[in-house]
Amino acid sequence: MNKKKLMRSGVALALSISMASGITLSTPAVAEASTGNIIGAIVGGIAASAEMNKEIKYYNTTEEGRQALNNQLREKYGVNDDYALNNQLDRIFTNLTAAIGSQDATIYDRPYLYFINNENSFNAFCTLGHNMSVNTGLYNYLNNEDEIAVVLAHEMGHGQKDHPAKGMKRSLGPAILASATGTVLGAIAANIWSGQGLTKPMEWEADNLAFDYISRSPYNPGATAAVWQRVIDMDGNNSANVVSIMSGAADHPSNASRRDNYAKKLTEMSGGKVTVNNGTVYINKKEFVTPAPTNGMTSAERAYFVMGNLAAAYKNGHAAADAYADGSTVMLGAQPIITAVEGDRSAADMANQLNKIK
Repeated sequence: MNKKKLMRSGVALALSISMASGITLSTPAVAEASTGNIIGAIVGGIAASAEMNKEIKYYNTTEEGRQALNNQLREKYGVNDDYALNNQLDRIFTNLTAAIGSQDATIYDRPYLYFINNENSFNAFCTLGHNMSVNTGLYNYLNNEDEIAVVLAHEMGHGQKDHPAKGMKRSLGPAILASATGTVLGAIAANIWSGQGLTKPMEWEADNLAFDYISRSPYNPGATAAVWQRVIDMDGNNSANVVSIMSGAADHPSNASRRDNYAKKLTEMSGGKVTVNNGTVYINKKEFVTPAPTNGMTSAERAYFVMGNLAAAYKNGHAAADAYADGSTVMLGAQPIITAVEGDRSAADMANQLNKIK
């Protein structure tokens, strides 16, 4: 391996490490200033910035760079080869790629490279070159495929809008221009990617894109709000406490605001007919159901899944049909709405109520 490849090997890892804490670029001791020194620093900083942009472009847009980065991520974090989890991950990426591709064909220019790593924290990330990874620890908190798909759809939203590269430039650029010492490789190596440079508008954009992607996929759109309700149930309203998923920005939105943003979109999808308040689902402002908690899912979390099914039914024209019970499942036309579990009213009772208020 030649010197250039060795240097790129080191910078690739520094550019892409998304679970480690960021290390701030040190500022050199300031000597007695002179016009020559200042001009030299500016020129050096501009040159370093250009080199940084060149390296970011290499790992972000070239197939050679993307694959090299993926290999280093795998080496750094390890690979979980669990058969069932990887089959599920393949299925999610297949579904989401088709959903995104239906409105943004550029996804096929840089297909996502992904794997499950061995980290135990609750996280997933998208970095340069559409490289994505899911922590094994995420599965300790999420066991519902629809909710996992929301997490990945959010990260793919970042990828589709090139937020990792933009965030890297935003985070590193000023430091490099201010320092103008050493090499750009050293500057990049000293600023490990951990969501640095992401802004609140970027987080909102990724959230909103995730809703669009999920709505075009086979997944329940209610999972968008449900996953944030789950985070709130586990960790409260401030995602900085324990759960850092989908909150790379330093000034990130609160968990409740993200849930409520999705709930508003679900109401809009239903034509303004379906809402949720304190775990109870309402149709046309009339109470439909308060789902019982089940299988580690709270009543409030489950309510958003019911909301998503109802919103899809209204959007797709199924609400014109009568609701009926198919075994323990309430159907509205061809759309399943809720499957009764212990603690719920019977499917027949819920179907009758739905017909009265829909």
